[in-house]
Amino acid sequence: MNAEDVKGFFCDRDRLEMADYLELDYYLECVGDIKTSLAHFCSEQSTAQWSRVGFDEDFRTLYGAKVIAWEVIGELPSLSYPVEQAAVGKIHACRVTIAHPHRNFGPKLPNLMTAVCGEGTFFTPGVPIVKLLDITFPENYLAEFDGPKFGIEGIRELLGAYDRPVFFGVVKPNIGLKPEHFAEIAYQSWLGGLDIAKDDEMLADVSWSTVRRRSELLGEARRKAERITGDKKIYLANITDEVDRMIEQHDIAVANGANALLVNALPVGLSAVRMLARHSKVPLIGHFPFIAAFSRLEKYGVHSRVITKLQRLAGLDAIIMPGFGNRMMTPEQEVLDNVNECLGDMGSIRRSLPVPGGSDSALTLGTVFRKVGSVDFGFVPGRGIFGHPMGPRAGAASIRQAWEAIEKGVLLDDYAVNHAELKAMLEK
Repeated sequence: MNAEDVKGFFCDRDRLEMADYLELDYYLECVGDIKTSLAHFCSEQSTAQWSRVGFDEDFRTLYGAKVIAWEVIGELPSLSYPVEQAAVGKIHACRVTIAHPHRNFGPKLPNLMTAVCGEGTFFTPGVPIVKLLDITFPENYLAEFDGPKFGIEGIRELLGAYDRPVFFGVVKPNIGLKPEHFAEIAYQSWLGGLDIAKDDEMLADVSWSTVRRRSELLGEARRKAERITGDKKIYLANITDEVDRMIEQHDIAVANGANALLVNALPVGLSAVRMLARHSKVPLIGHFPFIAAFSRLEKYGVHSRVITKLQRLAGLDAIIMPGFGNRMMTPEQEVLDNVNECLGDMGSIRRSLPVPGGSDSALTLGTVFRKVGSVDFGFVPGRGIFGHPMGPRAGAASIRQAWEAIEKGVLLDDYAVNHAELKAMLEK
């Protein structure tokens, strides 16, 4: 590119009608001349060749992505991650904000993702290291999406659960249980005070535990638990499958008594989630397989906050995400970023319930509550309920007792003196 070509991919924010653009924040490592690399970066993810040979035209005005802010963080001795075929030259780490015209792809998630983290973005000459850090959507773009049908408020209303976290439980063992045993374990946890008993993300429709059979038994067990306890309960059935089977699986599970559905959002695709959200009569709850493959590296890939934001846009009423604690290998601030993306303002899009999870129990509930800073979260133990030494009913009771202690400002050790289920968990 010559100097005039490079200049065509830079613009002042106040000269653009920002309602026509998404704002994209990237971390980049540029090799060689920085402005030339950034111009190539904008070109490759938008117009590429911006005129026909022999014609006096320039498609960049309407269709070109443009740098509207950039900062050189510093010069690096080498790329953060080796790229064998990368260009040779000085390497600079940069933070860049790009305005990308959404007329290029419209309100279509596959096309949006193709533009902002596709071939043009990750295969730009002179920019071998890329991480998409954030996307900001104008309100007119958000208005093209329905978002969650239920959201936090809808889930609370279904359960009659207000002014406290929503208590999930992942039935364990997660793989291998016959549907009859699975239903009995879930039933016991509901009796103990659990709101939502869920399939594991790895357990969907398999020959030895079909969605049809499992939802029949769990639907019956849920209704029985509701009659006995007087409280509303949810069975969260996993219908992750080939895309052309998901509507059928939805209809079977819901007809049998599953009153919320789990879907592994990235493996099936966000467009499939959006399709399902339009059809669904019950809340849709997303799980996080495949997310770490995109987000774990600090300086490469896609930040998980972007994925959370896109899942909310696609229509997930609750989003299970990597939570606090060493096992999940996710920095605390990143967990909080994802929680905030569920709860923050997003135009007309309803709030999703954030569910940060991983190795939780009655002993970690207070920590999660303090870090989130409100009751607007789901708490999702697995073994912390179903591995309880007194059984799943006691495991669920220990969670409710821990919350009672938190509400009363009483230490868990002190509250456990008169609550055997919580005491057994502390001693374990």
